[in-house]
Amino acid sequence: MHGIDTMEVDIRHRYVGRHRSGGRRGGERPGWEVLSIQRDGEGDLVGAIHEHGDTTVGAIVNPGALMIAGWSLRDALASYSPPWVEVHLSNVWAREQFRHESVIAPLASGVVVDPGAFGHRLAARPCCGCPGDAT
Repeated sequence: MHGIDTMEVDIRHRYVGRHRSGGRRGGERPGWEVLSIQRDGEGDLVGAIHEHGDTTVGAIVNPGALMIAGWSLRDALASYSPPWVEVHLSNVWAREQFRHESVIAPLASGVVVDPGAFGHRLAARPCCGCPGDAT
């Protein structure tokens, strides 16, 4: 459920695909693509944020455990000027107490928690300026 394939396919279908096929929701820009980046280490994520900061229109960030101790990730996101949304596909507040506070959420354009893979759609909307509902 947390994999790149789920996010890529869902967002491409909902937003990028609708634009190219003249879908009624519109709002997308010509030439948009979904760039999925998943890295094993925090430093690699930081590098990807810096590398793509000037060439992307937004980001969907599922930080996992880095939400509670990802200080270098937080610093990189602080320098990322496009809108970005923190996403958790499960309810982090239903878990242990130490998982209840995110160090990156105060910087985010929004936070989406517990909608499953539907969270990717919700998070994509402010990143691409897509109007209408997220269904």
